[in-house]
Parts: sequence; structure tokens; C-alpha cells
Amino acid sequence: MIVFEKLFEKMAQMEVSTYRLCEECGIDSKTVRRLKANDNIETKTLNKLCAALDCKIEDIMEYIPDC
Repeated sequence: MIVFEKLFEKMAQMEVSTYRLCEECGIDSKTVRRLKANDNIETKTLNKLCAALDCKIEDIMEYIPDC
């Protein structure tokens, strides 16, 4: 399972709100809800997130094996 807990930790560290992510970075509010639910998102969204937060993909997501 892919989880996005690191994304929200990174956002808190950088003091970036979900509102700012939506308004300034072009991330849809529905996408933010999907991220919070660890649901599927498009790779172009991952690209936008990494660009907006100036980070690597492993800084915002993590694979946790299903047991």
C-alpha cells in the first residue's frame, strides 16, 4: 500500500497548508482528499507535489507491504 503520511509531515515542516497547495500549486481539493485517504492519484499530481515542495518522491510517499 502506498501511503502519503510523509507528504503531510513535509507540508507541516514547510508550513504549507492544503489551501495553499490547492491555490498556488494547482492541486484539486478532491485530490487532497484522495491523498489523505491514501487513494490512487495520477503521476502528474506527484510531479506537481514534488515541484511545489522542492522534494523527491520518497519525501512524500512510502510503500508499506500489505500483510
